[in-house]
Amino acid sequence: MGKLNGKIAIVAGAGRGIGRATAKLFAAEGAKVVVVSLTPANVDALVADIHAAGGTALGAPCDLSDGDQVKGVVSKAVETYGGIDILVNVAFDNSAAMSSIADLSVEQLQRNFDTGPIAYLRTMQACYPYLKVSGEGRVINFASLAGVIGLASYGPYNLAKEAVRALTRTAAREWGGDGITVNNVLPVADTWGAGADTPPPQNTLGRHGSPDNDIAPVVLFLASRDSRFITGSSLTPDGGQIIDAAR
Repeated sequence: MGKLNGKIAIVAGAGRGIGRATAKLFAAEGAKVVVVSLTPANVDALVADIHAAGGTALGAPCDLSDGDQVKGVVSKAVETYGGIDILVNVAFDNSAAMSSIADLSVEQLQRNFDTGPIAYLRTMQACYPYLKVSGEGRVINFASLAGVIGLASYGPYNLAKEAVRALTRTAAREWGGDGITVNNVLPVADTWGAGADTPPPQNTLGRHGSPDNDIAPVVLFLASRDSRFITGSSLTPDGGQIIDAAR
């Protein structure tokens, strides 16, 4: 029996990397998964992989910076499966993530907020009524250790990711009475693939995490009943890179 049997999960940002690994694991653990990504080809490929493995999945291409499209995805999920139990927000536009503070434009910062905390807020608000009805609603948002440590040259990314953590903490306090837990994940994972551009690991364990083997299982834990007494927290599957600094 899978840990998510009978659950309905939306994974926003499931087209590649950690989001893809999470959606596949959720399906393998019995969830009906709504695969959300900006790129239709990535959505179709993942849905096909899940179906081939015997799982259940629904494709939902979406620009998460568009509030109407977000509402459409949630409506499609509810119409197809009857509700929502789990929301995972891992999507982010990394193309505009880098800038020094001195050179950071409001427009670039706004792009990071539109595809980060504002997009997460929209998905959370749209899913909230159904998460409440679930009685065991789960929200897992992806922040970053970059914001915690103030990683140089990543000004807009850091600001947006720390806003995600504030959003998560506030929602955790406000939604706890509805049986909804809301937590952050701050991962360090190899989403680049082997190659010359892969940065060297800087953590205690001396390696980048695997999206499939190191990060997705942590998301599964937060989505399952095993984590029912954890909310408002930042879990750090990062190989010991910041060790307690996210508290």
